[in-house]
Amino acid sequence: MGFSVTQQTSPFDRIIDRRSSESNKWHRFDPDVLPMWVADMDFTSPQPVIDALRDRVEHGVYGYGQESEALRQVIVERVARLYDWTIQPDDVMFLPNVAVSFNLASHALTSPGDKMLMQPPIYFPLLRVPENVGIEGELCPLVQEPSGRYAIDFEALEAAISKQTKLFILCNPHNPVGRVYSREELERIAEICLRHDVAICSDEIHADFIYSGNTHVPIASLSPEVAQNTVTILSSNKTFNLAGISCAVVIVPNATIRERMMASERGLIPHVGIMGFTAALAAYEHGDPWLRELIAYLEENRNYVDRYVAENLPGMRSTPIEGTFLSWLDCRDLDLDESPSEFFLREARVAMNEGAMFGQGGETFVRFNFGCPRATVIEGLERIKQAIS
Repeated sequence: MGFSVTQQTSPFDRIIDRRSSESNKWHRFDPDVLPMWVADMDFTSPQPVIDALRDRVEHGVYGYGQESEALRQVIVERVARLYDWTIQPDDVMFLPNVAVSFNLASHALTSPGDKMLMQPPIYFPLLRVPENVGIEGELCPLVQEPSGRYAIDFEALEAAISKQTKLFILCNPHNPVGRVYSREELERIAEICLRHDVAICSDEIHADFIYSGNTHVPIASLSPEVAQNTVTILSSNKTFNLAGISCAVVIVPNATIRERMMASERGLIPHVGIMGFTAALAAYEHGDPWLRELIAYLEENRNYVDRYVAENLPGMRSTPIEGTFLSWLDCRDLDLDESPSEFFLREARVAMNEGAMFGQGGETFVRFNFGCPRATVIEGLERIKQAIS
């Protein structure tokens, strides 16, 4: 890849060959392209997860499984410990991944003729949900402050709600802009939604990637009333790099909504495989020491990206990232005649997500994945520097 690591100071510095595996991230583009796009980290999962999967593989029988009651109890204990949020085991549902989860929730919470409200730029599969479900999408874009940080225009948010609006999609931490919403912001969102009888589907898949000075608050943890109005989606997939054997955790305290979600499966049977349960249980039970080291490493990566962009990339600006492992880079001052991602793919041989994919307000941005060894981050940034020089 054009670089070497002379000294490893962290296990996360290890360069792992993923081209020899079935990696979508590393096979989407030509071999000379450095992939910094999809939210897939280039780190091995925690050793306890590897050990648990090895033991399960050696059992040798991989028939139909059933939901893991042990995992359900671990989730109950985990949200109580991390967020002081009391839920019941029956509140927890398991689905294959986050995309299945928010589409299923949207089926359950809306009907033809309803509308769904979102705040772009936002995780692009969410933008497809209205068409998938057969309803109309409404957009209330986030507002970018002079510092580059994004904020919610609450007056505009409330004004965007109509009588047909039945569902609000929250993304927290917000992908791709990196916001970790404060308790006060979440309280205002919750109050508006309750007053207008709008349900909330909260995508919190990046909840474990929180950096210094910020705290993740699940919106459903604010009060019993908000919990009854909210579907919360968590996952070990992103946290422990398990997307290939995924298991999403969906917390639905409202029994009626749970029943609607199960009824909305419509023969699809979106079950989690036995390896997904095995990996998620091992990760949540034994992965926290690994996770603490990972977050410290990613925070240093984030800081490195911010410094490098400020000092070496004229015409580009990094957005303050409070959570996720994804930088949101503003390229508007480069005055390119093409999309930034196309320019950098051709001239730098670096693949990043095109900002326009994330909807209104993303047109001049690229999303840069720093969930990788620092040597890879450095190589990507140096290639970008050469391209704009």
